[in-house]
Formats: sequence, C-alpha cells, structure tokens
Amino acid sequence: MLDFSKNYFDLFGLPVAYIVDANALSERYRELQRVIHPDRYANASEQERRLSVQSAALINEAFETLKDPIARAGYLLSLHGIEMDTLNESTQDAAFLMQQMELREELEEVRGQADPYNAIADLRGRINKQINSLVAQMAVCFETPTEEQLQAAREILRKMRFLKKLHTEAESVEAELEDELN
Repeated sequence: MLDFSKNYFDLFGLPVAYIVDANALSERYRELQRVIHPDRYANASEQERRLSVQSAALINEAFETLKDPIARAGYLLSLHGIEMDTLNESTQDAAFLMQQMELREELEEVRGQADPYNAIADLRGRINKQINSLVAQMAVCFETPTEEQLQAAREILRKMRFLKKLHTEAESVEAELEDELN
C-alpha cells in the first residue's frame, strides 16, 4: 500500500517542482492505479480493502492536483508553508482588476456580436494566453523559491484563479450559444 505521509510529488516519483512532466505523471498514475485498485482487493481483508479505497482516493486527488497548474501552484505553496484562503483572498493589482472587468463586460456583450462564436473563441483565446503567461511566471517563481518569490507566486495564483473562473464562464456562454443552435 501507499505511504500516506509522502507528498504528492513523492507519491508519483517526481521532483518537487512547478513544471511537471505530464507524460511521466500520467504513466505513473496508471501504474499506481493498477497496483492499488480496489478490484484487486475484492477477496482481501476488510482493512486491506479499506486501505485500497483510501489509496485510490489519494492517488486520484494527487493526480488531479499535479496535472492542474493552478492546483499544483497552490499545493506547492502549501508545501512551503503558505496556505491561501481561496474564498477571501484576492489580488490588489488595480490594472489587472480593471482588465478583468473589461473582459467580463466583453463576455456579457458577446451574444450581441455579429458572430458570437468567433467573438467567444477570440475571448477564450486571449484568456488562455494570459493564463499561459502566468504559468510561465509561476514556473520562474518556483525555480528558486525565496520568500519574495513565494509571495510573487501567491499573487500570480490569485490572478490565475480569476482567469480560470472567467474562462469557465466563457465556456458556459459558448455552450449556451451552441444549445440555442440545436
């Protein structure tokens, strides 16, 4: 069974770093799932079955955390002793917040565009570009995680969460537009 005291990176045999080899992560995930899958313990003792279920849950949680750049950043910050209040913690960058308001207004107006599909695709593309830029900045912060770099990573994570939420809302609008066609 698994060592529940290991961090997620150690569970997958990966270095503790922001940049993760996605192929190695997926491969190791499949290996671990084969070994600890509850079906393999159908005839085992109650305790072994329970441990198998707990192990599978841990592996799933670790995999989902490590494959998502936002969750991975939050997890890395927690490994460095920085816990974030995801509900009440927000960026104070006025220019970024103004940009977010403008993007939200643009999202609200997309239905009135001559080509709403192209408009939403363009908006999502720009949001993705911003997220990718922040991912690159985050990677630099974790290369040499000094206190200053960790605080910079915390601020970047706040911005990434804003953009992720906006991206999700844009996807919802896109799905609604597609539903209206059908």
